[in-house]
Parts: sequence; C-alpha cells; structure tokens
Amino acid sequence: MATPSLSLTGRALRLLSTREHSRAELERKLQRFEEEPGALAKALDTLAAKDFINDERVVGSVLYRRAGKLGAARIKQELQAKGLAPEAVSEAVATLRETELERAREVWRKKFGTQPQDAAERAKQMRFLAGRGFGGDTIHRVVSGADED
Repeated sequence: MATPSLSLTGRALRLLSTREHSRAELERKLQRFEEEPGALAKALDTLAAKDFINDERVVGSVLYRRAGKLGAARIKQELQAKGLAPEAVSEAVATLRETELERAREVWRKKFGTQPQDAAERAKQMRFLAGRGFGGDTIHRVVSGADED
C-alpha cells in the first residue's frame, strides 16, 4: 500500500518544524514537488500570511546559532545563500561587526588559549580564524594579543 504524498503546505510545514527557513529556501527545496504551476507560490503565500515564514526570524535564528562560532563574513555568506533581502543581511552584518573582536577572541581562546610561539603556529591560528570568517584586522589583533584586557 503506497503512502499518500504530502501536500506542498505539509512538506513546507515539515521543513519549518525543524528550523526557520526563508521563502527562497523553501522554494528551492519544494520546487520538485510542485505538480501544477503556481501551486508552490500559493502555498508559500498562505504560510507567509500566517507568519510561518518570516525572514526576520530566519536572520535571528542564524545569528543565534552561528554568531558564537563564526565571523561576520561567513555569516553574511550564509544569510545571502538563504535568499534574504540585502537590507536584512547588511543590518545583521553591521550588528555583528560591533562584537567581532570579542567573538573572535572567545573562539581563539577556546581553540588555542596561548599566544603562538613561532611563525608556523601564528599562521595556523590566523588560518583558523580566517576560515571562521573573521576579518584580517580582527585576526591580527587577536593573535598578537593587542588590546588584551
């Protein structure tokens, strides 16, 4: 006996039950299940009208989950990949830049905790922070211990 297939709304709600998704993400994930043109847009419009799809919550969710581990550049990239409005992304990134140095120090402290002893160790620490999306100036300040409280 075949199981009945979920409606587009059901599939969208299933995805939204695990985490916040932007409208663009839902469109990308559900496009292959659309049987008649316009059905997906109509289902997503209904969900957005009921506030199940909310880009502000998506931004807040990403910031909450990722800001403690990643720099502004990497989070900006994630937000853009979710298809969010450029204004929302730039606002979020501006907020992140205010705390970037403290967040970078905390990430560095958890991973390394001590100043590099040689050039190779310094390069390793800098690559690690760069991979996490922190800016060059921030990386230099953290690894060199400048402005340390």
